[in-house]
Amino acid sequence: MKELYESSELNGMVLRNRFVHSATNEGMANNDDGTATERLIRLQEELAEGEVGLIIPGNAYVSEQGKSRPGQTGVHNDDTVEGLTKMAEAVHRHGSAIALQLTHAGGNVHVPMGTGYALGPSEMKLTDVPCRQMTKDDIAQTVADFAAAAVRAKQVGMDAVQLHGAHSYLLSEFVSPYFNKRTDEYGGSLENRARMAIETIHAVRDAVGPDYPVLMKINSDDYLVGGFPLVEMLPYALMLEKAGVDSIEISGGTHFSDPRFFCSRPVGTVPKEEELYFRQAAQIYRTAVKVPLMLVGGVRSFDVAESVVTSGLADYVSLCRPLIREPYLVKRWREGDRSPATCISCNLCFGPVRAGEGVYCVALERQSQKSGS
Repeated sequence: MKELYESSELNGMVLRNRFVHSATNEGMANNDDGTATERLIRLQEELAEGEVGLIIPGNAYVSEQGKSRPGQTGVHNDDTVEGLTKMAEAVHRHGSAIALQLTHAGGNVHVPMGTGYALGPSEMKLTDVPCRQMTKDDIAQTVADFAAAAVRAKQVGMDAVQLHGAHSYLLSEFVSPYFNKRTDEYGGSLENRARMAIETIHAVRDAVGPDYPVLMKINSDDYLVGGFPLVEMLPYALMLEKAGVDSIEISGGTHFSDPRFFCSRPVGTVPKEEELYFRQAAQIYRTAVKVPLMLVGGVRSFDVAESVVTSGLADYVSLCRPLIREPYLVKRWREGDRSPATCISCNLCFGPVRAGEGVYCVALERQSQKSGS
């Protein structure tokens, strides 16, 4: 039986336990060039001090065209190497592993690039920045950008990369019929809509070699009428497995879904039985997919986290918002304080990200200010 605090291995990457920091856009990088700041590096180091087994810093854009918001981390050119190297070293000093999440925003762009438009599977307007349909040359260039970014991540000492294929970013948009209205070989059937993701995996694998972990994050369901549905999750995951990913992280929802099914649900404190948002998807995944599963979505209680692993529902427990409030949560639980995470799932932490101030727990700060007044 698997245990929460046992070590494991993913394609040669040794993890101290089965906790994963699920990526989010921290909004702490230098806005001009996406380079890592000391504040961003320190955030990852705190997570390592808190004994998180695998730390996935979020949303590193692979090209200027793929940047979504101010303060987003970049891995698009060699100017980013120095800061990312320091980040990997900081995490390794404390015994944790680190995997850089690689992303392209697609049509989900909130800062205009020099071109004045975003690029996506089809023409659309999801934000104030209009999105034009990618040509096949655009697709080929973006696939190459992912591969180059993966090589850069490997060179700076990252232990793995994770391709962001969830939450209405580019690879998620391509696989979703809500965003993808193409009629060529990249649109229509699931096989066609998955084509760009598969090509990206192959390109990344060819670039980094067989012995470097390549992970992927996907939606189990878009929760959009006409979007990527749960019924397609299993065949899609099997395609990704065949393409050579070493682990899949299941999430769900988009930035355009009903708030009840948003990718980070603002649900407040809920009973334990409501903590696992994607339990059904994980159960379906387990019927056929063999590559290890990372499960994110609403885990706040130690007992729930433990049951995910010991029951075999998933191989790893991914946490995001609880670690924004409590970067030392995993260590606290290991040391015997098994009280639930103090995160109340209010989503106020994302306001500072959108404002370019960097992610932090707004609720905790307000609480501190109130108690100090």
